[in-house]
Amino acid sequence: MPDTAPQGQQARDDVTAAVVRSSSQERAATFTAANMVRSLLPLTVIVLALVGLVALRQNGADPVREVETTSGTQLAAARADYDLLVPQGLPDGWRATSIRTDAGEATEAGDPVTLSIGYYTPGEEYAGFVVGDEPRAEGLATVVDGASDDGAVEIGGRRWEQLTTARGEVAYRLTEGPATVVVTGSADDDELRTLAASVQPYSA
Repeated sequence: MPDTAPQGQQARDDVTAAVVRSSSQERAATFTAANMVRSLLPLTVIVLALVGLVALRQNGADPVREVETTSGTQLAAARADYDLLVPQGLPDGWRATSIRTDAGEATEAGDPVTLSIGYYTPGEEYAGFVVGDEPRAEGLATVVDGASDDGAVEIGGRRWEQLTTARGEVAYRLTEGPATVVVTGSADDDELRTLAASVQPYSA
């Protein structure tokens, strides 16, 4: 059948086809290897960062941040109106992670002084030590309030009271003169007893 389309229509179709082919060729020309690299670079950086983070965690990077306890303990010993008792000679693996004292507020003789030290134990649990001469001090009251008395036990040659705190954790309380010592935490009983047995009069 002969082509009955007008010559003008045929010309427009030829122009449109040429434009389409030209646009496709331009897009193909811009899709070069260099452009591919530039497009993939951000994704590559993100992937490498994630791989590095996973590797760091798998390599066992230690998240525990130890603190220095000497200066805080010395200040408490200097300001306390009683013989300060502190943990000493703990076995390897015990790491102090926190320390608090209100000794800086004890400006006159007889002002109460409390010292608290938190430990990360070899069993990867928490054990806390608190000593003070004010039974209602925050560190002591937090442990003792609502606790039940489970009797007396001997640890390190001393008589300690065993308690179960309101949180359901075991605690040990020692009273020597005006000082009260409390040991508690999520650590197991053996580790809490190790901490209690290490408590001795402070010596610089």
